[in-house]
Amino acid sequence: MSRKYLLPGAAALAMIVTPLTAGPAFAAPEAATIVYYDTSDAPSFRDVINAGAANWNAAVSNVKLQESSSGASLHYTEGNDPQGSYAQTDGHGSGTIFIDYTQAQEYNQTRIAAHETGHALGLPDHYEGPCSELMSGGGPGPSCTNANPDAQEASQVESLWANGFTGARKAATRVYEVTMPVR
Repeated sequence: MSRKYLLPGAAALAMIVTPLTAGPAFAAPEAATIVYYDTSDAPSFRDVINAGAANWNAAVSNVKLQESSSGASLHYTEGNDPQGSYAQTDGHGSGTIFIDYTQAQEYNQTRIAAHETGHALGLPDHYEGPCSELMSGGGPGPSCTNANPDAQEASQVESLWANGFTGARKAATRVYEVTMPVR
């Protein structure tokens, strides 16, 4: 004859998740993927690039941006371009981000750096979005000074980077296939 025992919630939960064999019940979470970036070709904007990276680092945990003068996969440059600032990136931590002098005189510089960094983390533009969306870029106009990703943008980056570079590559490919026009 067997007996059934009812345990209080916490005790019952502990019995369920405690493994009967040696070893952890769940795999330990992996450390964040580090994306190293280099600001040596954008010395005028080093402080705002670092501030933009700090904003992303505060918002997400699966990927961390860290400045490094060697071995960086993400490079920032500066200069004049009639197209303004832009990111040439694969969406998973590699590429070049260009910050335009003229645009940086009109728009919040940290917002520009953080926005373009968002592309390197796999996010597309959303120019129709409100100022509270970092990826709305210049859409809300030069009075918008928000340089922080909103909760949805942070969540999207967390999802893209859930499995490090591999996850970001797969997810970024899907994002860009959906958002790019078919020709």
